[in-house]
Amino acid sequence: MYRNEDVLRIVAFIPPDHYHIRLAIEFRDQVVVVHEATVAAIARAYIDIVTHPTKRAVEFQQKHVVERKQGYAQHQLVEAEKDENRIIEYGIELLKASMERDSKNSTKVSRM
Repeated sequence: MYRNEDVLRIVAFIPPDHYHIRLAIEFRDQVVVVHEATVAAIARAYIDIVTHPTKRAVEFQQKHVVERKQGYAQHQLVEAEKDENRIIEYGIELLKASMERDSKNSTKVSRM
C-alpha cells in the first residue's frame, strides 16, 4: 500500500507518435506507468463512488471487447456485475495483506 507521502510525483504525458496519455506515478521504491484506459477506469471508479449518494464500491475487470467504439482498444476495463459488499470484503482483504507485508518488511529493516 502506498500512502500519499510515498508518492514523489505524478507525470502525465503523451509519448511522441502516440495519441493517448500515459500516467507515470513515481513512488519511493518504483515507478508505475499506466495507459490512458487505466487512468480512465480509475477516474470512472472514483466518480462513480464519490458522486453517488449510496454506492460504496465498484470493480472494473478486464474484458475483450469485439464490437467497440472507434479508437478503443480490444481489452477494456469494464464494470463487473458484483455485489458491493463482496467488493468491499475483497478490498479489505487486499488492504490487510498489504499491511501485513509492510509490517514484516519494517520488522526486517529494524532488525538490521
